[in-house]
Parts: sequence; structure tokens; C-alpha cells
Amino acid sequence: MRLSPDEKIFWKDGFFQLNLTIVTTWMLMLVMVIAAYLVTRRLKNSITISRWQHILEIIVLTILTQMEDVGLKKPEKYLAFVGTLFLFIVVANLFSIVPMYESPTASLSTTSALAISVFIAVPVFGIAEKGILKYMKTYLQPNFLMLPFNIISEISRTLALAIRLFGNMMSGGMIVSILLIIAPYFFPIIMNVLGLLTGMVQAYIFAILATVYISAATQTEEQQLQKSQK
Repeated sequence: MRLSPDEKIFWKDGFFQLNLTIVTTWMLMLVMVIAAYLVTRRLKNSITISRWQHILEIIVLTILTQMEDVGLKKPEKYLAFVGTLFLFIVVANLFSIVPMYESPTASLSTTSALAISVFIAVPVFGIAEKGILKYMKTYLQPNFLMLPFNIISEISRTLALAIRLFGNMMSGGMIVSILLIIAPYFFPIIMNVLGLLTGMVQAYIFAILATVYISAATQTEEQQLQKSQK
């Protein structure tokens, strides 16, 4: 029983190796790109639209609404980043119904990469919104003594994002593997369904946390003052 798809290696040359996680990730990315092209190539601005455009609009509007409810101003600016994170995790777990498939989110390398992307995106969006000087000042709030603690907070929440997603995905895969040995027909079906539900929840949580971090980094002083007055 493999604990991670990283353990299945197809090719290795010194430090570089091609494992199941990399192959699955790139296949999922290819599927998502092709699906996005097919859905968006004939978008219409009319009363009658295709069912796929309906689904696309529902997904986009839902993500925008959730981002705005969290407190992110102008969510359209961050839709591409947050939406891609959410959809990748969702799609990665939807394919778990395919026999012999192992989700790349069950690998710590994948969840770490997703968390690192959030870690990089937060200051990028913050600097773009506030400017580099105003953004750097946030690390000194409420006073300069908080600088090391704010830095530790940035690093620790990135680790928490990666480990939370990895732990939930890996545990689900291990339970299914154990039940396959004990009862190979009935229980794994139920656990796969529960795994799909867990994957959806984890995708939602990951996207919401990323939105919260971006919202905190992009808040202006006026918005912070209004929030404190409330």
C-alpha cells in the first residue's frame, strides 16, 4: 500500500525523477485546459445559451459571491487565481471515481506547491494594491516588535495550508485501501463517495483561506479603519 503517489516512479536521473504525482498533475492540467477551451470558445451574450455556459456562469458567480462575502474587495481581480486553485482541487478529487486513480493532492509535494503559490500570491497582490512601502509596513503593525511574529505567521499558515489538505486527502486514500483488503466490494464505494465530499469541502476551505489571506493583504487603511469602527 502506497502512502503517496510520489512513491511510484516512472523515470529517474540523479536528482530529477518522473513520478505518478507529476504525471497525474499534468494530465489534470491538460484536461482542465481543454475543457476550458471547449466551454469558452462559443460564449454568447443572449437569452439562449448552452448548458455548459450555464454551468460556467454558475461556477464563476458562486466563486465571486463567496470571495465578496469573505470581505475581498473587487473579487474579479483575483478570480483567476482563487478560482483555479479551487477547480484544480475539485477536479483532482472528482477523478477519484476512476479505478486505480490516485489524486495528486494526496502528495505533500502537491499540497506544498499549492500552499507556496498562495504564499507568493499574497504579497504580490498586496504590493499591487498598496505599494511596496505600505505593504511592508503591515509587518510592523501594531509596532516594530511584531515583525518576527508576523513573519512566523506568514510561514506557519503556509505550512498549515499544505499539511491540512495533504492530511485529509491522504487519510481518505488510506481508509479506502484498508477497506479494500477487509471488504473489497461494498465499503470502498461508500468511502469513495465520502472522499468526493471531503474533496469538495477541502477545495472550498483552501480557496476561502486563500481569499482571506489576500483580503487581509490588500485592505487599505481606510477599509481597516471602517472595519475597526464596526
